[in-house]
Amino acid sequence: MNVDPFALVKDSIVSVSANIKMILGSDHPVLEAVAKYFFENDGGKKIRPTMILLLSQAAEADRLAGQSTFPKSAEYIAASQQRLAEITLLHDDVIDEADTRRGMQSVNKVFGSKLSILAGTAVLWRSTFVVLMAPRGIRRRLFARSVAVELMSTAIEHLVKGEVMQMRHADKSGAISPFEYYLRKNYYKTGSLMANSCKASLVLGDHTDRVCELGFAYGRHLGLAFQLIDDVLDYSGQNTGKPMLADLKAGLATAPVLLAQEEFPVLKELVARKFSSEGDIELAADLVEKSVGLQKSKDLAIAQAELACQAAHQFSPSPARDALVKLAQLVITRTK
Repeated sequence: MNVDPFALVKDSIVSVSANIKMILGSDHPVLEAVAKYFFENDGGKKIRPTMILLLSQAAEADRLAGQSTFPKSAEYIAASQQRLAEITLLHDDVIDEADTRRGMQSVNKVFGSKLSILAGTAVLWRSTFVVLMAPRGIRRRLFARSVAVELMSTAIEHLVKGEVMQMRHADKSGAISPFEYYLRKNYYKTGSLMANSCKASLVLGDHTDRVCELGFAYGRHLGLAFQLIDDVLDYSGQNTGKPMLADLKAGLATAPVLLAQEEFPVLKELVARKFSSEGDIELAADLVEKSVGLQKSKDLAIAQAELACQAAHQFSPSPARDALVKLAQLVITRTK
């Protein structure tokens, strides 16, 4: 499959980037300075907005027998989703008291935690407002925007829930296993935003409930695959935008270490004390490398990507549908 997902939407990404910059606008110079420092150094190929645009193209091709166009509403949702995803990184840095992000000093290191949170909150509200600005399909009833806002609000609520779950590290009641807890946290922090953004874009595009649910499924599974690979890359030293072993240093037990516990039960003790004793981080990293934890994590990511591809294949044949499949493949083979 030779289709390039990013090339297929490159013209629309320009509009998305303009909307993203609009979200940063503020009449307060300090808030604007903080926001621009963090959000204008995002880099990367923007997998999330590309996903939204491709889904919208695939859905239009499905409806129009191969004509691959998409409504402008997709560009607004793509911009909102990208900023919301980045806000979670800002909050992560504040909570973890991180010193760096993307090879630069973290925003909380430069401006302090209080200003960082205030700037993130301002961008959060503007990201939601952009959804209200998105044009809706002419056949969709007036409440389409309300549905889209509800979907994005659900995603924001889930982001907060996921952050709280990450801070607590485990279910104190013991009702679910540590790994189930981890997967639920991943859905709240990553999968929900991608799933609900995809669905919101398709709702505004006048698509049927079936198509909207396919978009939700694709975004959910791609998001879970993305996060699993992100957790694997934390052990590789690759350029993910954060220091190597950042999760262990923050006391977080992700898929590789949780799946390595069966081979090396001592890891359960390290996880319980959040890798806080001297030598815990180095020992955990060494045991994970020796275990099947990394490979099992990759296998889970591949399984999630395959589920995303299954959802994509429900659309009519088109370059956009092929690009959605290719995008899922790129997510699980990425190195940063």
